Amino acid sequence: MNMKEKLESLGKNSIQLKIARKETYKLGATRFGGKPDVPPDFVWPTYEGESYDNVVKDRPLTFLAQFNCADLAQFDKEHLLPDHGLLSFFYETDTQCWGYDPKDKGCARVYWFEDLSALSAADFPADMGEDFKFPMVKIQIAQKTSYPSWTDFSEVFPDEKDYDAFDLVWNELTDETPENRSQLLGWPDVIQNSMFDECDLASQGYYLGDGNGWNKIPKTIRQQAEETARDRWMLLFQLDTVEQGNFELMFGDCGHIYFYITKEDLAARRFDRIWLILQCY
Repeated sequence: MNMKEKLESLGKNSIQLKIARKETYKLGATRFGGKPDVPPDFVWPTYEGESYDNVVKDRPLTFLAQFNCADLAQFDKEHLLPDHGLLSFFYETDTQCWGYDPKDKGCARVYWFEDLSALSAADFPADMGEDFKFPMVKIQIAQKTSYPSWTDFSEVFPDEKDYDAFDLVWNELTDETPENRSQLLGWPDVIQNSMFDECDLASQGYYLGDGNGWNKIPKTIRQQAEETARDRWMLLFQLDTVEQGNFELMFGDCGHIYFYITKEDLAARRFDRIWLILQCY
């Protein structure tokens, strides 16, 4: 196969998200920010970790976005996501955990609320700071074929060394370099390194914040992750910088956050088992 054939063989459907204009409230609607729509028994998620003032305390997660699954269905060509209900995403945006530490578990949460008729707007927790109550922003959705970044591509085709040829074909196939790279499903827009192994190992309890952490992983465990993680894990949601008026949400230095899930857990609707990674420049 030539370079174009190799890239085309790896194409995956994705749902592109344009998060731009101010939005007004509508129950159960797809949107970024505002108050989440939740069932009556919903308990706002918290994360217990070290804050910037070095105090370990329980902090409410920030509500990021919700997606009406019926809105997504026509763009979800492989029918990977639920076709009804509401998918909601939360993340601890104060300290912004990176996901290389097993202690980061719980810094991000995803919920699927099946019955829209049971939902209503939640009140923010009493101890939530104003900085973590985000404005409502409209999300426009569209279908697009996504292709792997060089890091993921070169793991699939390790003998391929011609980055310039890859870059040329990648730009030809994607037809543009969008300013904002928020999306559901498809290939992640990798900034630093491939994340499949990291999700697999960190979620098993292995610290990956430095070389020593990687070196401490038993050889058989690491080898299994290297051989299987890419086939088992997939991107669920990638969020880029969000800007609206005077509001800006940025992850690190122009980074992204990535919600990953195993294909098995997605099929079983086990959204409680996602793993989050943050990467930036």
